[in-house]
Amino acid sequence: MTDKLLVLDEKEVHWFPRHISELDLIANRTLDAGIDLQADHPGFKDMEYRKRRAHLAQVALQYRIGQDIPLTEYSTEEVETWSVVWDKMEHLLEKVSESHFQKSMNLMRKHCNYNRNAIPQLSSISSFLQLQTNFRLRPVAGLISSRDFLNGLAFRTFFCTQYIRHPSLPLYTPEPDICHELLGHVPMFADRDFCDFSQEIGLASLGASEEDVLKLARCYWHSVEFGLCREDGKNKAYGAGLLSSFGELEYACKERRPDEVVSIGEDGMPTRPEIRPWDPAVAASQDFPITTYQPVYFLADSLQDAKVKMRKYCEDLPRPFFALYNAQTESVHIDRPVRRCVGVPETS
Repeated sequence: MTDKLLVLDEKEVHWFPRHISELDLIANRTLDAGIDLQADHPGFKDMEYRKRRAHLAQVALQYRIGQDIPLTEYSTEEVETWSVVWDKMEHLLEKVSESHFQKSMNLMRKHCNYNRNAIPQLSSISSFLQLQTNFRLRPVAGLISSRDFLNGLAFRTFFCTQYIRHPSLPLYTPEPDICHELLGHVPMFADRDFCDFSQEIGLASLGASEEDVLKLARCYWHSVEFGLCREDGKNKAYGAGLLSSFGELEYACKERRPDEVVSIGEDGMPTRPEIRPWDPAVAASQDFPITTYQPVYFLADSLQDAKVKMRKYCEDLPRPFFALYNAQTESVHIDRPVRRCVGVPETS
């Protein structure tokens, strides 16, 4: 019998975490230092704002999985910025957000102190999500790579910033901030189907090639960040980038006549975006802008439709192994031996 056994050589793959504790090895690999603002950033010349960003970045850099997330004392000015965003978004979210988001937002109001008068704490939110859907938040100092971010989702962990946008432009941010995270992303993590959907993308990213990570990142962008779905005969938003941006949410979900002539507005954008049926294979090849409204949005028949099609797409990817997450041990089991030798994180 033994002469018929097939022995698989160890395949060399890009490094990926095997246990949730190994997320600490990639969480601090920010694409910037969390405080290295570009010259066109609203807070570039504000030394107090940069000092505040540096402090919050240091808190995130020192955090480790399993610890209690430190409480953040937000200033009056920071809370005022949050309130401006909250007031601008609240009515519109009730009108054009997907029903699962609205149900989840009600849960956040009830259990996580979501309101206009205070910025909710990551610690209480993370504790609630772990009980609700076994998802958690992990503070980070700034933007991290697509691979590292998606790897976190495989462990039902969302890397979350804690700083807030500059008060001079409360309705604009050139990067993810606490308003984007808590108003756009976090409520949906109280919905188990959405969590499973996010984890599907994360598991597919483990050990994946650079080409496939790019495809998965595009799928994530066109769904979890800017996805639409059909509900009650209307286009509703479930993507966090839309749910935290007043202007783009209106732009993407505005009801228009089918025969409306498309022209270029004063802002340089078409008066109506292109909306395509949700197809991960198509989304995987669709580039996207980061600093302007999206020219293309993908519309799923429902949140369940988005999840099913994404799962099928992930199953069809030429993955180096099949990964299964064990919630009890918080580790990933893979079905063949591999060597995690590409892009190994520093362990200092």
